[in-house]
Amino acid sequence: MTNSEVEPATLFQITVRTEVAASAAAAYAVVSDLPRCGAWSTECTGGRWISGQAATVGAVFRGENHRPEDVVAWAPVVRGNWTTEAEVVAAEPGSTFRWAMRDKAGRRQDSVWAFDIEAAGQGCVLVHHFRMGEPTEGIRGITADMDATQRQRFFGDWSAKLDADMAATLQRVKKVIEAG
Repeated sequence: MTNSEVEPATLFQITVRTEVAASAAAAYAVVSDLPRCGAWSTECTGGRWISGQAATVGAVFRGENHRPEDVVAWAPVVRGNWTTEAEVVAAEPGSTFRWAMRDKAGRRQDSVWAFDIEAAGQGCVLVHHFRMGEPTEGIRGITADMDATQRQRFFGDWSAKLDADMAATLQRVKKVIEAG
């Protein structure tokens, strides 16, 4: 196997799913409307499209976020309010919507959030994914002064936080979609 065939390291890979009593098109219309994410996200409180045509590949979204003080309280993570930028990397109506987080210089990072939608009976299955391969600018900053044991603890605690947040987000977005 050559180096180009080696799978990159994966720091986080989380997938949660739920059945939704709505069409794949209705689910997609909600999850691709990122300015509405404050209605379902555990951290993103909203935001706006800052470039490109909304919800299309290449469009950039600036998210407004909030994290309480008690989240993984021992780690030096961002707390309170902050903004992020994300670039849409896949937009297939009724099927998939994905965005990659950008660094401060506007470069896409190996940190991708996604909703995939599968038709199922009278409704659909909504699948929420998150994958981070190479550490983002933020993760590098958080872990810069940690020793190996602290980094291992952080990645375990942060994985548990992400898993719980994504499960909560999925249940909230399901309610928004089903409310029509």
